Amino acid sequence: MALDLSKVGERERLKAKREPHWQRLRAGCFLGFRPSKRGGKGTWIARAYDEDTGKYRLKALGDFGKLAGNAMFAAAKAEAETFAELVESGGEVRAKMETVADACREYAKDRPEAGQRFKRYVYEDAIAKVKLDKLRRRHVKEWRKRLEAQPALVSRRKEGEPIHRKRAASTVNRDMAVLRAALAKVLSPGAPNSEAAWQEALKVIPNANGRRTLYLDRSQRSKLVARTDAEAAPFVRALCLLPLRPGALAGLTAGDFDKRTAELTIGKDKTGKPRRIQLPAEAAKLLTKQLKDKLPAAPLFHRKNGKPWDKNSWKVPIAAAVKAAGLPTGATAYTLRHSTITDLVSAGLPLLTIAQISGTSAEMIERHYGHLASDAAVKALGELAL
Repeated sequence: MALDLSKVGERERLKAKREPHWQRLRAGCFLGFRPSKRGGKGTWIARAYDEDTGKYRLKALGDFGKLAGNAMFAAAKAEAETFAELVESGGEVRAKMETVADACREYAKDRPEAGQRFKRYVYEDAIAKVKLDKLRRRHVKEWRKRLEAQPALVSRRKEGEPIHRKRAASTVNRDMAVLRAALAKVLSPGAPNSEAAWQEALKVIPNANGRRTLYLDRSQRSKLVARTDAEAAPFVRALCLLPLRPGALAGLTAGDFDKRTAELTIGKDKTGKPRRIQLPAEAAKLLTKQLKDKLPAAPLFHRKNGKPWDKNSWKVPIAAAVKAAGLPTGATAYTLRHSTITDLVSAGLPLLTIAQISGTSAEMIERHYGHLASDAAVKALGELAL
């Protein structure tokens, strides 16, 4: 007689063993249930046949928290069928995904910035070893407390002690976002208000991301470049010409720029997805000059020691140039990105195009710069007056 896991009574009579009790949902798609030896709810497993490898693939589904018995089966069945569809369509299948660290490493494969955050806040933390099917809200809540308690590093000076500050709410949100995204790839949200609701411990702090207000117009940016020392000037000038993140610009290599077509490939960025943009003449001329005597793998912008710029090395020359040019205190490399995006929005360039060039989402551009587009629209409508 075929096993029917939808019946709570039948599941309760099953013996606890290492190999799950399987129910065939359809050809190549099975749902498994492993009773708990300690009287718990038991765990669910999906199994799907991969024609490319000729083997079955497994995925742990968890215990579905405090859902009712019939609801647990329905939820597990839906996830097992979704998993089977992924396998059958040739989608990427994770052969081994047991712990939180496994989920993070998989997520970080093509997301370098996420990988750096995981190295700082996850891999060396106790949460890294927690089994995905055992992950509970308390595990994530305790990790979040440890994260919030860590001070943020402001500067690594060669002389003296490192300077730290209290971790800002916006920084906490960014650090939590990558863990939330990594876990969401392999775990379903737990039942609300239950210990299985791991996602509830990663809710963002509201109103943490304030709009950047410090803006430097083109004349001020020219003054900044003029006062920047010769070593950093090309890098700073590029920040004034292109709305790129400083880290993305610093990560460029000579091979990323094709001077024949004036196309720039930006690969190492927050999104993790390479993109190509066409450069105007002035920016193309600057980058062409940086190519001189460089192999494709060499940094496009580098310091005197040949190393690429990073946030700890560009801070000092920019801060010195800001002071020498008499510009507003607090202007940083990111101020230049904000200023160039502001100019593009004010010039009437579509927000989606700006988002694609700058490597961010249209939603972010709309949220932080949409008011500028509205101002431009009001001005244009005003010119319709008779």
